[in-house]
Amino acid sequence: MNVVSLFNGMNTGRQALENVGIKINKYYSSEIKPYAIQLTQHHFPDTIQVGDVTKWKEWDIDWKSIDLILSGSPCQDLSAAGKRAGINGSKSSLFFVFVEILEHIKSLNPKVLFLQENVGSASKLDVGIMSRALGVYPARINSSLLTAQLRDRYYWSNIRTKETMFDIVTDIPQPKDRGIMFKDIITSGHVERIKANCLMEGTISKHNFKDNLSDKAQKYLRSRGQINNFISLIYEVNNELRCKTNTQKGYDVITENDCLDLSFPTSTTRRGRVTKGKSPCLMESDNKLYSYKDGIVRTINQIEMERLQGFPDGYTSILNKSKAGSLLGDGWTLPIIEHIFSFINNTTKIN
Repeated sequence: MNVVSLFNGMNTGRQALENVGIKINKYYSSEIKPYAIQLTQHHFPDTIQVGDVTKWKEWDIDWKSIDLILSGSPCQDLSAAGKRAGINGSKSSLFFVFVEILEHIKSLNPKVLFLQENVGSASKLDVGIMSRALGVYPARINSSLLTAQLRDRYYWSNIRTKETMFDIVTDIPQPKDRGIMFKDIITSGHVERIKANCLMEGTISKHNFKDNLSDKAQKYLRSRGQINNFISLIYEVNNELRCKTNTQKGYDVITENDCLDLSFPTSTTRRGRVTKGKSPCLMESDNKLYSYKDGIVRTINQIEMERLQGFPDGYTSILNKSKAGSLLGDGWTLPIIEHIFSFINNTTKIN
């Protein structure tokens, strides 16, 4: 199979194809982040890097030979976490470059397969625009079925479709729930000393949250004017650990094996969040996710972020935590893509 992968990121598409037993002849990757390319070439040195997607007409590719085109076009203008500029925003409008390339390949190879992914929080208007451009409506799958992460996504594909009364829709069935919870992916109740620009370990037990941050963590937060915002979100009342949230009650109680999201400490609409059983969605930006166990509140580590996206431990070990988190947060969930690709070849089965 010959594949073109746009916005390739950490090369999840290639890894998924290999995992389901689909043989790759040539794999073309369009990516501009140096550390994404570094990770891709580390695992698959035969990957052909072609560069900026907007310069696709300059690429040296035999387009009629392409069997599959992949696209995870930017979601920043579509996501609820963004400014909602929509599909015509400066970043998310790169989706239409994917459409151009797809139409070009189709003119040479009408049987080419495609997969396009984007956020589940995209507006109905934008989903409709994208669906009409691709000629198929998406399947909606949450990564929580196969991982410990809440990650709601749309997947447009012609790998398997069905025709309804009015439309053609992506006919990828929901995967069977594996029942993986956040507590199942935590490496331990204690934190290793990680050299990263994030909060370090802090014991919450009849003490002020600030007093139990490392000096390095306090210095980092002060330099960004964030330390008071973080401290004000976590507090203790009557031996009950609480996190301020934008709920009617105003807080959530933090219990063992919960996941805390403090990514937006100054937001008047989000504040902190506590998720029970699952992790919130990893993001490309610096993730402020914490676990609470055995009286310790700590940031999740790099292995745990890999597990949240369904990757083997150490898959991103050649990168530091910040770069790994950026790629994992901006990437695809590996077992979800494996599930979708299992329908390319009916003899390929995913357990």
